Amino acid sequence: MLRRINLLWRLAVLLAVLAAFGFPLSQPLRAQSDLTPEYEARHDIVPFVPTPMKVAERMLELAKVTPNDVVYDLGSGDGRIVIMAAQKYGARAVGVELDGKRYKESSARIEELGLASKAKILHGDMFKADIHPATVVTLYLLTSVNADIRPMLEKQLRPGTRVVSHDFQMTAWTPQKTAEITDENGSVHTVYLYIKQGGRSE
Repeated sequence: MLRRINLLWRLAVLLAVLAAFGFPLSQPLRAQSDLTPEYEARHDIVPFVPTPMKVAERMLELAKVTPNDVVYDLGSGDGRIVIMAAQKYGARAVGVELDGKRYKESSARIEELGLASKAKILHGDMFKADIHPATVVTLYLLTSVNADIRPMLEKQLRPGTRVVSHDFQMTAWTPQKTAEITDENGSVHTVYLYIKQGGRSE
């Protein structure tokens, strides 16, 4: 019994130390062990199309990301926005990725770059994620998926949180800024910046 109490006390101390350093400890509500290939196939509703690097950079610029920010990328794919937010802007960054293969590859890339103290990928369903710590949220989903996830953003995000969406608008929200970017292949992309207000976002 004494041994168990000691173990619990040490775990509590470890969590307190991690929290003191300000790194977000939130995890998706669904455990990684439950994310079977069948679950991933049913819920992977957005095709994986990487955000061009120029667009990713403009998204973070438009949100005015700084080292004081906590950036969440919902549907983080290969982790490029998470990595850029941590590496170039010094922010703490968290990706949420349902696909097991992309989760492993992007997590390995973060380790390889030595960014594990500032960036991480959570293997989970973005609709079940706890994103309360976010000060910036980045999205490259679909308009219909933005509409589905909007209630979660409105419920969890604090006023002042910036939400940046690539190419697809957030229905019922009014963007504060928009920007057009021409990528390396000559394709034109639109980025929308929203700011979370007390109720809905504008």
